[in-house]
Amino acid sequence: MFFLKKMFQLRDQVNPDAEKPFLDHLEDLRIMITRITLTLLVTTIACFLYKDTLMNVIRKPIDEVWVTKQESLLPEELDLNLEKWEKALAYASVSPELGAYDNKVQEDWWLTIDDPKQRTLTEATVLYRAAKELPEKERKGFLESLPENKADARASALLLLETNPSASLNEKGNLRLMSSFKPTETFMLTMKLAFFAGIVIAFPFILYFILQFVLPGLKAEERRALWPALAIGFGLFLSGVLFAYFYVLPNVLTFFYDWGKEIGVSNDWRIGYYISFATTFVLIFGLAFELPVVVMTMVKLGILSHSTMRETRSYAILAIFVIAALITPTPDIMTLSLLAVPMCVLYEICIWLSYFHEKKVRREEEEEEKERMERLLSKPSEASLTEEDEGGDHEDHDHSDHEDYHHDDYHHHEDHEHDHDSEDDYDHHDDEDYLNYPGEHQNPNEDPDHDPHLPDEDIPDEEKDRD
Repeated sequence: MFFLKKMFQLRDQVNPDAEKPFLDHLEDLRIMITRITLTLLVTTIACFLYKDTLMNVIRKPIDEVWVTKQESLLPEELDLNLEKWEKALAYASVSPELGAYDNKVQEDWWLTIDDPKQRTLTEATVLYRAAKELPEKERKGFLESLPENKADARASALLLLETNPSASLNEKGNLRLMSSFKPTETFMLTMKLAFFAGIVIAFPFILYFILQFVLPGLKAEERRALWPALAIGFGLFLSGVLFAYFYVLPNVLTFFYDWGKEIGVSNDWRIGYYISFATTFVLIFGLAFELPVVVMTMVKLGILSHSTMRETRSYAILAIFVIAALITPTPDIMTLSLLAVPMCVLYEICIWLSYFHEKKVRREEEEEEKERMERLLSKPSEASLTEEDEGGDHEDHDHSDHEDYHHDDYHHHEDHEHDHDSEDDYDHHDDEDYLNYPGEHQNPNEDPDHDPHLPDEDIPDEEKDRD
């Protein structure tokens, strides 16, 4: 619940204009989980159809370990590979049985081996296995006492005695044909392997659904920029998977194989344990290589900054080693280092990427501020030009009004003189003024001595008597 709460807070922080209630967040979470589940179901079914190929792919690292270890014990002078050595071991097992059955049949069987080198190697293998049954001090003397007609086989057997390869393993060795102890184990392992392969194939879509949930309300340009980020994220995930599959996993298997041989323990590994170990190991490295995607997302959201990452570098490296120790399926220092060191390198790359990102953001902000200032500086000149144009219009307008005013005033005087010629017109004019401007003009028919500028109650009595 705490994790969901923090995730929902991050969603609201990314898109503050579209805050949602808790139940709406849960609905979006349900949609995301449904999409991821359906995608994994489709990819798992598709991978299950190629189960044989997947089994060969996941077994390849351990087969290479077994082949490398066996071929390292073969004498370089004999120019052998594991296939020829296994064939020689098979022939050496058949020959004594035929000799016990019939010597003539044994001789005829030896004649069927057309390759002279393979025949000599088979004879040397027979002698080598016979010498291995003797006490260690008597082995070399037994081989040297052989007749001269067996000189080539004797020399090869002496070389085999020096390198001491295993004389009992064949093409069905314990590591190449693992065992299962339950009837349903092989089927469940096949389903598990198909599921992990489906995760690798569906990872770009899973990452897209997660980012779509964490970063809602993306604009069109932001959605277009999301696809390159997804391609980079899938590339990093695939790089981690391939790095673990081709380099780390074979070295780890070799380490544990040698460790068992040194303390005298047979490496009879079970297929179920091996597949669980290998798939978990590979996926952990793939997810660990997603560190730049997580860090740069936090940088773009403003949660981390270049200065914070630079100042806390030592703490981050310590945290990376602790996390690597917790998530690696093996407790050895070598595996821990193979995971932690690349993560530290990726974190250092993230520090530089954050520096260039912040530098780019500052440059864009400076350009925007410069453009804004240029617009502000250009506005006064435009305003002054606008005022000058408007001022010219006002002067023309005022001049015309002034002329109209004199013209109207002239006509007003003429009308006034004309009105004085007629008493009726004069009375009519006063009545209109009285009606249109009350308080400023008084009707002379009512009170000729009334002063319109003073209220009646403010006139003293002595002033009234003087009048």
